[in-house]
Amino acid sequence: MSEWIAFNRHSIWAIYKFEMARAWRTLTQSIVTPVITTSLYFVVFGSAIGSRMKEIDGVPYGAFIVPGLIMLSLFTQSIFNGSFGIYFPKFVGTIYELLSAPISYLEIVIAYVGAAATKSIILGLLILITASFFVPIKILHPGFMIAFLVLIATTFSLFGFILGVWAQGFEQLQMIPMLIITPLTFLGGSFYSIDMLPAPWRTIALFNPVVYLISGFRWSFYETADVAVEISLAATLGFFLACLLVVSWIFKTGYRLKS
Repeated sequence: MSEWIAFNRHSIWAIYKFEMARAWRTLTQSIVTPVITTSLYFVVFGSAIGSRMKEIDGVPYGAFIVPGLIMLSLFTQSIFNGSFGIYFPKFVGTIYELLSAPISYLEIVIAYVGAAATKSIILGLLILITASFFVPIKILHPGFMIAFLVLIATTFSLFGFILGVWAQGFEQLQMIPMLIITPLTFLGGSFYSIDMLPAPWRTIALFNPVVYLISGFRWSFYETADVAVEISLAATLGFFLACLLVVSWIFKTGYRLKS
């Protein structure tokens, strides 16, 4: 039994190491470009808008947008890493070798999603460090901040994994992040508090699931949030469990994997 467990660990580690090695080979695209792009957001929004809007909920505007910008990068990179990791084996045909190997479906998911989430977490922490050079940042609840960071990165990596299985072309692979996730993130309070919106739009914004993720993450920094942190955590866990159920169904039915 112990040998079987060790073998499984080696299988997970092999896939995980391969995916991480691919990230280091494409370091500019995976890490450097997102960090530079986010830094430009700090310069543009922090300087241009921050000079006119001094504080939101007692937090300097430049510091207020930091959690939202980290989440913006975390969402997009987690989805990209998770989706491309499983889509590429489908594209080149090596997925069948993986499915026939002595490794369980759970271990495949742990390896691919774990690698995607790791890359996204590293990116999020690098953006946080970069932001500290532009604006003063304080993290009142570092434990909650790390918990939200890991949970959200894992959840969206799972979502990306689902997207990678579903996609039948590179166009479909990019469609969901570009047309749905990015607009929802911009409308989800990345650069403002939804309390600043007029009453009807504030109510509509509450139907945007991204609001709850950004709000909970921002609370861990400044104890200011658009919705209660308990609701944010419950929403994040709910999305995570929903993704797990979908992944379970995919492997149970072989949806777009065995055909």
